[in-house]
Amino acid sequence: MGPLFWLVLSYSLNEKASSKMAHYELRCRECGRNWGNQPRSICDECFSPLEVAYDYDAVRASFTREQISQRPPNMWRYAELLPLPAGFEPRLPVGFTPLIQAPHLAERLGAGRQNLYIKNDAVCLPTLSFKDRVVAVALSQAGEFGFDTVSCSSTGNLANAVAAQAAREGLKAWIFIPADLEPAKILGTQVFGANVVRIAGSYDQVNRLCSQIADEQHWGFVNVNLRPYYAEGSKTVGFEIAEQLGWRLPDNIVVPMAGGSLITKIKKAFDELIKLGLVEAKQVKFFGAQATGCSPISTAVKTGSAEIEPQKPSTIARSLAIGNPADGHYAIKTIKQSGGWSEDVSDPEVIESIRLLAETEGIFTETAGGVTVGSAGKLYRQDRILSEETTVLCITGNGLKTTDALAGVYDTEAPIAPKLAEFERYLQRTLDVAEVEPSTVEV
Repeated sequence: MGPLFWLVLSYSLNEKASSKMAHYELRCRECGRNWGNQPRSICDECFSPLEVAYDYDAVRASFTREQISQRPPNMWRYAELLPLPAGFEPRLPVGFTPLIQAPHLAERLGAGRQNLYIKNDAVCLPTLSFKDRVVAVALSQAGEFGFDTVSCSSTGNLANAVAAQAAREGLKAWIFIPADLEPAKILGTQVFGANVVRIAGSYDQVNRLCSQIADEQHWGFVNVNLRPYYAEGSKTVGFEIAEQLGWRLPDNIVVPMAGGSLITKIKKAFDELIKLGLVEAKQVKFFGAQATGCSPISTAVKTGSAEIEPQKPSTIARSLAIGNPADGHYAIKTIKQSGGWSEDVSDPEVIESIRLLAETEGIFTETAGGVTVGSAGKLYRQDRILSEETTVLCITGNGLKTTDALAGVYDTEAPIAPKLAEFERYLQRTLDVAEVEPSTVEV
């Protein structure tokens, strides 16, 4: 049995003693009670969510720029600030995705050519979304807690990541999804041998069912009883952005929001880097992006409310279609305290933005990325983001997952004969059309 098993056992006998045995433990976000390390996500005292707290003094000596730079280029280079079991050895080189300048997109959005960056989690990850990061951390704990089966409720990307990494780790997987999920994401889960359960309902209903199942089955639900550990994986997006910018923080960051966890964890990552002296302290403005058809966090920010009014999702951006976001309150707090804002875009704007990013920077994003780019365009036009400021747009998934969103957007051209004269006629017709109908892809 691993060291963490004995940590959990000793916790039941002596809470204080257990809290000293690791450099991290669960702590209530509201009342501050410590809970050691165990598969739970809610404080029994005040019913508030738990998150991972670290002993920063314990990690300070080994977590330096120099030591990090000598490690392999993946998310595990930040291991001291991740809740990993003692002796953990990663089996997947997840993370360290590209951060690239986007000069052509910048021109179209009204940004400075050298000031706009894309953090591209649509590539270099096992299932082509940032959810691979959170699942990798969650599954590092699953075995330590004695789970041989892992599970999740998902709008698609998480389903893919859990199924793939469970196969890699030799774990059984049960995946619960809304029945109307994109076909590519359903197939991208089934292919790994997971048990896929389609539910005739919204994501919020699926998630509620999973919470009930978690009370009955001895399974590791990554976004239920393993949620505090799982969420910490999102911090690696923030760590990488800072390191890839030369150990400095951007002025602004635009983040798509579903449950609201990603934007809060990037903020936590920046705060931890400042606390440990790896970056210079500065105020980073956080901007949340949502689809208009499911925008509970954006609506709250715009109306000045601190509370979430649940919504019934109606949008092609299904990966963001969470009407009652678990971390919505904390996302609002992150945005407001940073001096940022939130925007939302319609389904037609999502499609236009997918095309714009592809045509300007050669990046094919899923619908969530269209939400991010479209929202960024509005923020520039509103002067909430200025052209001279360093701004990072978070692209969290690959467009191959949501090709159905582009159905009917592009015409299927009639084939031409394999003759030079035929091509020359075709070329001339194409040039004539281009002169009459210039590209209309805008945000």
